[in-house]
Amino acid sequence: MKVIKRILIIILLIIIFIVAGFVYKGHELYKQALEKISISDKVAEIKSDENYTKLEDMSEFYKDAVIAVEDRRFYEHGAIDPIALARAIYSNIKAKELREGGSTITQQLAKNIYFTQEKSALRKIAEIFMAYDLEKNLNKDTILELYLNTSYFGDGYYCVAEASRGYYKKEPKDMNRNEASMLAGIPNAPSAYCPTKHLDLAKKRQNQVLDKMVRYEFITAKEKEEILNESNAVEDNKD
Repeated sequence: MKVIKRILIIILLIIIFIVAGFVYKGHELYKQALEKISISDKVAEIKSDENYTKLEDMSEFYKDAVIAVEDRRFYEHGAIDPIALARAIYSNIKAKELREGGSTITQQLAKNIYFTQEKSALRKIAEIFMAYDLEKNLNKDTILELYLNTSYFGDGYYCVAEASRGYYKKEPKDMNRNEASMLAGIPNAPSAYCPTKHLDLAKKRQNQVLDKMVRYEFITAKEKEEILNESNAVEDNKD
């Protein structure tokens, strides 16, 4: 019995040392990123872009669609969402690979502006440290605004304004609900959900967005059907 106990303690210590090593390396990666450019300077750089769009110039429906599909508790939690993170960890352990990230919008913003899109535990840790800094320095509306101005939407569009103009020939505030819900789903996998190249996949993803909006009571099931019957500039151009 004593031997088994000692073995378990040794295994536990090894795990602790490994985790501590990853956390240390992740923190170093986070510090290196901040040394290159501070949060205030990075934000100023992003906002200076001619295509930068303020939150007030985006439709409420579009913002609701993004929150529903990406981070429904965005305005309730801090830098991380413990519930989503626990679910992602369980899913990854079950799958024996890094499939889900459980990332909040703040974590995704950290990734967009400071790190690469590569999936790795090290980058994930650095991203969490950066997310805490972002939450400490910026309010929620600013974080959401920056996220929508730094996300990739496929077809070479690197912000919401470029995407709405490129796909729909409209300003972000002028998208109808059909177009807005489709656009909200693209950043999750831009190459797969690019509507000009993979309209069928884009529509499937759009359906997922709308289903989540119904589930979280942003819209009703009846409104979902009405939205799907609205026009969509990308679909109209393919006809």
